[in-house]
Amino acid sequence: MKIYHLKNKNTSFYFLSIDPIEIHKRKLFLWFSHLPQEEKQFGGFFSPETMHVDPLILERDAEERAGLLCSPFQTQTHCNRSVTVEQLFQHTDTWSEGRGLNVLIYGAVGTGKSTVVRKLVLDWCAGTTLSHFQLLIPFSCEDLSQLSKVTSLRDLVSRKYLHLKKHPLLSGEGNQAKNVLFLFNGMEKMQLDFRIGASELCSDPNEGLPPSVVVVNLLRKYLLPETSILITTRLSALDCIPQKYVTRYAQICGFNDPSRQRAYFTSRLLKQSDTAYNQEAQDLVELLYLNLQRESQLAAACFLPSYCWLTCATLHFLHFTNTKAPIRTLTGIYTSFLRLNFGGEVLGTGAGTNMPIQEHQSSLMLYVVRTVGKLAFEGVTYKRTSFSEAELEQWIGGKTKTDEELRQLAMFRTDVLDFFLAPSIESGKCISQDLRENNERQYVFAVPAMQEYLAALYVVLGENKSALEKLTNKVSVAIGQASEDVNALVNIFSKFIPLRIFAVFNLLKLFPKLYEKISSLNKGSIARTMAAELFHTEDSYNEDVLDQVEQSLLGVHGPQQQQYSERQPFELYPIFMGGLLHYGNRVLLQQLGCSIQSTTVAQITRAIRKYLVRELNKPQPPEELMDLLVLLYEFQNPRLTAEVLTSIRAIRLTNIRMTSLKCFILSSVLSCTPASYYLEELDLSSCLLTNDMLQMLWPAFRHTYSLNLQFNILGPESCSLLRDLLLDPRSVIRSLKLCDNPLLESGVQILVEALPENQSLTNLSLMHTGLGDEGVLDMAKRLQQHKRLQELNVAYNNIGDDAALFLVDACREHPSIQTVHLYLNPLSKVAKQSLYAQGVPRSHSGQRVKVLASVTEGTDLSENWHPILSVIRENASSWDQQHVIQQLKVFLEDLEWGHQQQQSLWKRLHFRRVEKGVRKILKMLENNLPPSKK
Repeated sequence: MKIYHLKNKNTSFYFLSIDPIEIHKRKLFLWFSHLPQEEKQFGGFFSPETMHVDPLILERDAEERAGLLCSPFQTQTHCNRSVTVEQLFQHTDTWSEGRGLNVLIYGAVGTGKSTVVRKLVLDWCAGTTLSHFQLLIPFSCEDLSQLSKVTSLRDLVSRKYLHLKKHPLLSGEGNQAKNVLFLFNGMEKMQLDFRIGASELCSDPNEGLPPSVVVVNLLRKYLLPETSILITTRLSALDCIPQKYVTRYAQICGFNDPSRQRAYFTSRLLKQSDTAYNQEAQDLVELLYLNLQRESQLAAACFLPSYCWLTCATLHFLHFTNTKAPIRTLTGIYTSFLRLNFGGEVLGTGAGTNMPIQEHQSSLMLYVVRTVGKLAFEGVTYKRTSFSEAELEQWIGGKTKTDEELRQLAMFRTDVLDFFLAPSIESGKCISQDLRENNERQYVFAVPAMQEYLAALYVVLGENKSALEKLTNKVSVAIGQASEDVNALVNIFSKFIPLRIFAVFNLLKLFPKLYEKISSLNKGSIARTMAAELFHTEDSYNEDVLDQVEQSLLGVHGPQQQQYSERQPFELYPIFMGGLLHYGNRVLLQQLGCSIQSTTVAQITRAIRKYLVRELNKPQPPEELMDLLVLLYEFQNPRLTAEVLTSIRAIRLTNIRMTSLKCFILSSVLSCTPASYYLEELDLSSCLLTNDMLQMLWPAFRHTYSLNLQFNILGPESCSLLRDLLLDPRSVIRSLKLCDNPLLESGVQILVEALPENQSLTNLSLMHTGLGDEGVLDMAKRLQQHKRLQELNVAYNNIGDDAALFLVDACREHPSIQTVHLYLNPLSKVAKQSLYAQGVPRSHSGQRVKVLASVTEGTDLSENWHPILSVIRENASSWDQQHVIQQLKVFLEDLEWGHQQQQSLWKRLHFRRVEKGVRKILKMLENNLPPSKK
């Protein structure tokens, strides 16, 4: 910034002049600080400065510039040659005065080229690197390749950076250009021709030339020879720039050791704005680091920074989903991942062609689907995750014929293939016996879920069509384009041509309808595949699909769950197929050159609705039911979700390890149903639910008559939410089971505040909740204010004689209570006798209250001895065993006393039968045996 003083005859004034370079730095910083849409899914907590981790950059000699990447587990390799970008622009012995440096940085897809460029520009703007260059001018080669008009270098700069128009550093006068650094990112997207006949020589920055010729003359050092140039490109494009025009080569090698990977994970997962997640994030980082240290397949994948991003995005989705964050899906994460790495990427034909660049380039992502996607589809079809080199050759390059196809295949193998496939670390896993005997090197997908995603994309895009379908499609399109001409011909010639020939024209008119019928059958086949893969009988005992995804990232710590099937499960495959039909994912895929037609989506959706409803008429295990909810969530189709859920009357997710994400999915899916839809039961017992999860599940609770929250870790603070739920006029909960939650007296006192105004609750179960005498007394006082309660379970709550008698007395006067559970409480024999006596109403208007305090009622057996023993047998292993053993011995004493009072042999035998059941449970506890399934 400069201050100028001007004078004339009458006035004198000052004005400020802002340096164009300062304006340039400010604008560059704003442009390059902008995070892509994919980064916003992390909640906006990150910035390029805080989340950047430098990848390994190795300087290469010209002879070894195309050398292979070092092993991700050999961290010591080439350590003495690792460099920074700033070091690459230090003058060497071969440097000559008056000539700038041309530095070429190259790397495969996903190694971090664009990230290095972004960080370099931001650091230059902040003055922390390359400060000896006064001016840094970045260009996107993709943008330059779209320009068709001739333009000069100065116009090319001012076209993008108007504030640099006619800047003296670019005038070509003197040696001012030595302070300028040009940056050309993605040079493989330009067709550069260094032949003199194709690119004329030019040293005037004001002379108009095609953009590619301007760049060639800059690299030749014929135009502004003092300037330095930084180029980034893919491996396959190294030879596009002759060696004599490159001063130094450097290869970006990604994260070559677990320490760099850990630094990346820490910057992504630990730097949350909400400190409530810090401990969980720290645990995730530690588990990830343990998995990386084991030299797992994940460590090999995270050799590429892009897969570190995918790992963090997936874990963020699995663990930090909340109601305030934007809607995210697993399919959306993988689609965004591919857009980040392949957005705008094309598969060119190489130099030497005369066609415009737009006409001889095809979508790189579509090529990936047709090659790697086909391999993935075959693997899913035949339940395989590893492939030999011969199979890769067969599926990816086996049918290439022309020179152009071979050239494209060579580019693809050099730049992209290693991005998706890596040598198998666990070579003995999921490999057939024949391959083990041949000792052939095996390749697997970098992350297992990528195989299922690409297989799903291959199918949804229709690339697995049969030869008949492809032929029918081509003929149908051709006839459809000429349909008006065909109709006109038929109308004119129908009067003159023979009937047989006229039938041929009719056949041509009907051909598109025939194709439409065949196509609809294909979409039905896709729907059947989705349903079949989702509800495999042999996969019923696997963990739910979200837990499988987490284990693939964090590894399995501790004893592994028994596998009931040797086949490889591919349960993400149908879920990805559903997610790819969502409009948001289709838009991203359209940008990648992969188009999914709306008619295709409609046909598959109609078919999948029928197959899902049919499968849901059969009883499904909790894990499979959770997978179905994930599928419906990935669809993001409220109408389809509502229609499928109408066939479900109960959702039982017992023993599913619920997380914030699963709670969010359950609530989101049930929120799609109409207000009149209610489940008979929502069973979330033994799901490790917490108070925070209950808040996310609130919308789901409004759609059920029976809510089972037993055996979770809900504390007193959860009772406030449950009280508000019972007070909600839209709530229709009739049965609320809260057994084995540490609610304590304070929590239950809050809960019963809802009894006076609630009009739906008929069954309340508070067994083993730490209720105590005070909690029971407070509840008993409020019972008369609630007129619909029929059954109350307060067993195993350390309730004494007086409190129990007071409660039963209150229940006896209640108009509707029929049953009270009081077993496993320290009650005396006298109190038990009194309880049975008090169960009889005082007046004819009252009703008898069934009191379950033991397996006996006085001298007789209790009618409910079997349910009491069943509850104890199922839950005793999670209770205080000493207390349960003590109460079972009390049961034996009651049974022995009752047996002695009986005169009937039949009744005595019945007493012995019950006694045998009690002793069996007692033996099970004393020997620490698992509960019997009977």
